[in-house]
Amino acid sequence: MSEVQQFVDKVKNKEALIGIIGLGYVGLPLALRFSEVGFKVLGFDLDGSKIQKIHSGQSYIKHIDSSKIAGAVQRGFTATTDFSRAKEPDAILICVPTPLTHHREPDMSYIVNTANQIARYIRKGQLVVLESTTYPGTTVEILIPILEKATGLKCGTDFWAAFSPEREDPNNPDYHTATIPKVVGGVNPDALAAAKTLYDQVIVKTVPVSNTQTAEAAKLVENIFRCINIAMVNELKMVFDRMGIDIWEVIDAAKTKPFGFMAFYPGPGLGGHCIPIDPFYLTWKAREFGISTRFIELAGEINTAMPEYVVQRTMDALNDREKSLKGSKVLIVGLAYKRDIDDMRESPSLILIDLYEKKGAKVDYYDPYIPVVPPTREHAHLAGRVSAKLEDVKNYDVVVISTDHSNVDYNYVLKNAKLVVDTRNAIKEGAPNKIKA
Repeated sequence: MSEVQQFVDKVKNKEALIGIIGLGYVGLPLALRFSEVGFKVLGFDLDGSKIQKIHSGQSYIKHIDSSKIAGAVQRGFTATTDFSRAKEPDAILICVPTPLTHHREPDMSYIVNTANQIARYIRKGQLVVLESTTYPGTTVEILIPILEKATGLKCGTDFWAAFSPEREDPNNPDYHTATIPKVVGGVNPDALAAAKTLYDQVIVKTVPVSNTQTAEAAKLVENIFRCINIAMVNELKMVFDRMGIDIWEVIDAAKTKPFGFMAFYPGPGLGGHCIPIDPFYLTWKAREFGISTRFIELAGEINTAMPEYVVQRTMDALNDREKSLKGSKVLIVGLAYKRDIDDMRESPSLILIDLYEKKGAKVDYYDPYIPVVPPTREHAHLAGRVSAKLEDVKNYDVVVISTDHSNVDYNYVLKNAKLVVDTRNAIKEGAPNKIKA
């Protein structure tokens, strides 16, 4: 019996130990899903506080209930900061961040550091899958060479490698880890067979592709598609505003067409770990081949400029009321990057705070899911700020709705705020003290 067949049989019998590196918004749900169907799971993370919370059955992500973690722990889910234990799992799934540098180039440090940490412990018969979104070629150009050099093992024969991009959408009521089809690409047929069999046990449908580069590219296309379409409606919002046309009403009318149209909505900018970042991974890689991705870069410019547009609209609205933004008290409603989650990664609300304060405004925020601002890479200076109370909206010169959490009483905001700048169409009714931005 071949080694890959032994691996496949072990997975099908749920005798394989699953290792997951990075227990954040991607890795933790994946770990819980493997545990749910009967696998033993070993999680890895550098953050010791996460390990402690897991072992005590506590959640550190809003949309994941603590009972799910406690149940997984009872079934044998454990976690560690000790990467020497990477030799234990039969499959290692890497779910670490892939941000951009200040020059908007791929930051591969998390993948490289992870590869270096586990490289000494990789053994024959293991499957290593990269799930982190990245540019085409990362698996074969960065991950595999590090592992082969450190171990002397040959990828494709001694161990297998694959790429399967994460498709998590935090707090999506219709889709979750188990119900979102998963693209899988391996370095050779054996690697693909091993990875596909693994994900077949936990995902409703796997979509095999010819190689890792194709799988890496597929993830980028998904997010570039959203980035470009959001940029289009953001630009149309500015155009239609000058024309006195409500972009939200236009979209509602257009989406009644049963074919050929998909509704995207404008906002104060792009947030989350994927859409603001991933398109630039392809832009960077394309330069290696002498190609300029003008369409992607233009979309990025439009989306990146949206916080400035919101600030300008705020200044104009205050000016119409004979008040300057400088010295005004501003309350930003919503710090998370999207509705009903506690995830602040790349949130445009953080950019808005900086822009308003640079203009001389005094800025507070309100977010029912983020009582205190945690440390972030780009906005470390905001760490420790405490959420204001919604009942205090009357004390502010302007309230800016940046995230449309569904548990916020927007009627209260409209009735009590002096001025509301609504970037999300959270308040449907018109009022003298409300403007859309």
